[in-house]
Amino acid sequence: MSMSFERYMLDMVQPMRDDLTRLGIQELRTPEEVEATLPTVSGTALVVINSVCGCAAGQARPGVADALHHDVLPDHLFTVFAGQDKEATAKAREFFLPYPPSSPSIALMKDGELVHFIERHQIENRSADDISADLTAAFDRYCR
Repeated sequence: MSMSFERYMLDMVQPMRDDLTRLGIQELRTPEEVEATLPTVSGTALVVINSVCGCAAGQARPGVADALHHDVLPDHLFTVFAGQDKEATAKAREFFLPYPPSSPSIALMKDGELVHFIERHQIENRSADDISADLTAAFDRYCR
């Protein structure tokens, strides 16, 4: 891959990253960052598997953004980017078993254990409001 193409790809996906990071969601870009963070984080953690697909743009990211206006929130917010930070995404997915790889997807963890998971097929045919409602119900259940 040429350097100009790589730069183009970085420039193209940066706004998709910014959709989440501007909300205070921390990117985990390497498998080492994922391994040092997810199994050891105390309390609740939201982990968004970001993606360049249309359902990430139209439903997942807006649904997450809306849910983060809720009164009850996770203690920690993280994201990995499927197709961009491939090794980090693969490492994060190890914590979401038995669910198969899916992007976008959204995980809620409590004390390092998966407690709620929204797969791609639960995102692509629903609205951002539906995703937000699903997340806020999970926040109410697990983040108190």
